[in-house]
Amino acid sequence: MSTAVVPARTGQVLADLIPASRVRDVALVLGGAALTGLAAQIAVPVPGSPVPVTGQTFAALLVGTALGARRGVASLAVYAVAGLAGLPWFAQGTSGFSVSFGYILGMILASAAVGALARRGADRNVWRTAGTMLVGEAIIYAVGVPYLAYAAGLSASAAIAAGLTPFLLGDALKAALAMGVLPTAWRSCSADEW
Repeated sequence: MSTAVVPARTGQVLADLIPASRVRDVALVLGGAALTGLAAQIAVPVPGSPVPVTGQTFAALLVGTALGARRGVASLAVYAVAGLAGLPWFAQGTSGFSVSFGYILGMILASAAVGALARRGADRNVWRTAGTMLVGEAIIYAVGVPYLAYAAGLSASAAIAAGLTPFLLGDALKAALAMGVLPTAWRSCSADEW
């Protein structure tokens, strides 16, 4: 993988390459929410944990990075509110509050962080993208694991064992995928599009 930095205007994210309009922003926000909802349906139960491995976290971080902090937060907020209102698009087709809802709250905060980092060019090469994804994952766990401990009545060590440790390998694979996808998307944009 190349680590070359792709030139871009300061403060741009991938979504900014689409001509600006309110319609664009609404479509991107709703599309990001839908992508996250669809990715949440890719779910694999984890023995001993009430939290499954899903594509949801990858989608949430991709949405935040590609759309930027403002649209990313709006997108994940739409996802969360719609799921709380009964739309069955949380992990495994669920909705409403659950022991894993803290991860969704963490995804909203993480989308803000990775979106802000992307505006500073943190998604344009492999290693910076890796760092960006790690920051996002850390935020998701920083909110999700304590919420899991509280909601499920688990000790801190039990919550870490059930809500963090089993997911580290999968998150490393998701970060590796992002390390390829985001810089490649920037490279595929021709210089005359700037």
